[in-house]
This record gives sequence, structure tokens and C-alpha cells, in this order.
Amino acid sequence: MVVATCRVDLHLLEEPQSLKGKRHILRGLKDRIRNKFEVSIAEVGDNHLWQRASLGVACVSNSKEHANSVISKVLDFLEREREIDIIESSVEIL
Repeated sequence: MVVATCRVDLHLLEEPQSLKGKRHILRGLKDRIRNKFEVSIAEVGDNHLWQRASLGVACVSNSKEHANSVISKVLDFLEREREIDIIESSVEIL
């Protein structure tokens, strides 16, 4: 069993006016990623900041190459999103 994890720090470009607005933006983003790539995803940091978010993504596979490929596709998807800017990302394969 192989587990690939990724932490992505984001800046929200739409600048929500409240934490409720931030949650709305992130909920849609997380749902699209979850449905498209069949990964687990959650907000893992910066919960109190309106314009920042940290997301954790996990993929379980029987192949290191497949797990790495899925995480890379998620990062590519996030880079193409117009409502966010990636500040930093880190990937770990266990």
C-alpha cells in the first residue's frame, strides 16, 4: 500500500468578506477535486484567516507511480483555478 499526501497553501483571490464566504469557496473547490480525482481532501490550516487556506490531499494506491500521478494532476488542476493562487505545496509519498 502506498499513500501520497500533499499540503497546499493557498491565497484566495476573490477575497471573501467572511469566514462563511471562505468556506463557500473552499467547499466548491474541494468537491470538484474529490469528484474528479477520487482523493481525500480537507482544510488543514489557516482556518481563522479569510484570504488564506491550507488544504491536505491524500491518495491511497497500490502503486507509487499512480499515487504520484494523481497528486500531480490535483496540483495541475489547482494551478489552473482562477479563484486561487498557490503559495506553497509539498508532496510526501509513504
